Amino acid sequence: MNPDLKSMTRKELEKLKSNVEKALERVTENEKKAARAAAEKAAAAHGFSLAEITGAAPAKRGPKPKSGPKTASPAKYKNPSDPTQTWTGKGRQPQWFKAAIKAGTSPDNMEI
Repeated sequence: MNPDLKSMTRKELEKLKSNVEKALERVTENEKKAARAAAEKAAAAHGFSLAEITGAAPAKRGPKPKSGPKTASPAKYKNPSDPTQTWTGKGRQPQWFKAAIKAGTSPDNMEI
């Protein structure tokens, strides 16, 4: 099964390369599984688990648990002309804050 590489087109060569890479990945995975099984068998013969010998925690399956909802920061500044508009002081400055600063209002005067 020796393909004539000189007579193959670029597309055929790329397809052959892709097939070879996939085959190599499968072989590598099979070899890893065989090596792990052999290591587990050897560890079990001595009365240990592979995780005990390597110090690795057993692999956990499934999604990571959520840490919970994020809490909103309290507002630090309010718009002097519209007190319903507030800003925490984090992130981008709102337009009303920039306009007030440009008009000469001090940030200290807008603090809540």
